[in-house]
Amino acid sequence: MPDLLGINHLTLSTTDLDQLVAYYTGLLGATLAFERAATSADPRIAVVDVGGADHLMIVETTTAPGTDLDPLGEAGWGLRVGTYAQLCAVRERIVVAGWPAGEIETLPTQWTMTARDPDGRPVDVRAHRPRTTMP
Repeated sequence: MPDLLGINHLTLSTTDLDQLVAYYTGLLGATLAFERAATSADPRIAVVDVGGADHLMIVETTTAPGTDLDPLGEAGWGLRVGTYAQLCAVRERIVVAGWPAGEIETLPTQWTMTARDPDGRPVDVRAHRPRTTMP
């Protein structure tokens, strides 16, 4: 059995595909991979590349998505940026655009902040801290 390489995609629903795509591409730095118009059988979708081979598939629906935190009181999923400086820049762009973003917290192995996208869904954005070596 082959080893897993990572997550291929995470599917998000939204009632406003254009707004959600703009949030993830314009504020968080994802890139639009492709968009498909709605058909009589399928809803409109967009796929955004969030780095590496990872994607968000965004599906336009008539029902608003859930906005609850996970059982640990966290977003339940997250995106990663390369450095603390990039995390600060992403947070600043989100706040300036008028969307909610928590303060950046320092954890043992990473820096993290939780934002809420235009649908109110929580998303953690994190940067891994440099590893320290023991003498």
